[in-house]
Amino acid sequence: MGRTIVVGDIHGCFDELTDLLGVVNLKPDDRVIAVGDLVTKGPKNREVLDLLMSDRRFTSVVGNHDRKIRQKLRGEAVRLTKDQRRVLKELGSDPDRYASFLRSLPFTIDLGSHLIVHAGIRPGVELEKQMASDMTEIRTMGADPPRRRGLPWYSVYRGPQTILFGHWPAKRPRRAPYALGLDTGCVYGGTLTAFVIETAEILSVPARAKYAGMR
Repeated sequence: MGRTIVVGDIHGCFDELTDLLGVVNLKPDDRVIAVGDLVTKGPKNREVLDLLMSDRRFTSVVGNHDRKIRQKLRGEAVRLTKDQRRVLKELGSDPDRYASFLRSLPFTIDLGSHLIVHAGIRPGVELEKQMASDMTEIRTMGADPPRRRGLPWYSVYRGPQTILFGHWPAKRPRRAPYALGLDTGCVYGGTLTAFVIETAEILSVPARAKYAGMR
């Protein structure tokens, strides 16, 4: 049996992903799951998608940026940021191929002991009743879930599964009794982080550059 390696927000940082896979010493029977936001802000969005599409060991949940782009590719009238428009331009030669892949990304991946979701969940709400907007954007409790100031959802969540998530960058992984945040801000010049479920190891590599400014 191979390992299950969960990777934080990649955001087009393909070179750093390659570095991280080297540190992890990826094996043929390992499984790699990304927590979403595969693209935007970083320099090599197409390369990240090509890797996940070509290697069966890789999969991902959908992040808020991934979701916006797949909505646009589906013809929905959504407003894109400058970074999201740049990703669409990168994918321009074969958008249908990438649209099909992005449509295939689930909101959650259930591993039994662990649940993988991009942003988090609303505590006390059954999984099948969670809103897509919360699973891709929640940070804090209350009427404005994407808000950064307030009570973090993971400080309220009481299990039973351990949730592995991204979306909310920090210098070090965000820790709670039943949650672990893996977005350590690679695209902002931080690090790209992985968690190995079987060994509980946390491994990181530094960003090669600062590709975007943090809000």
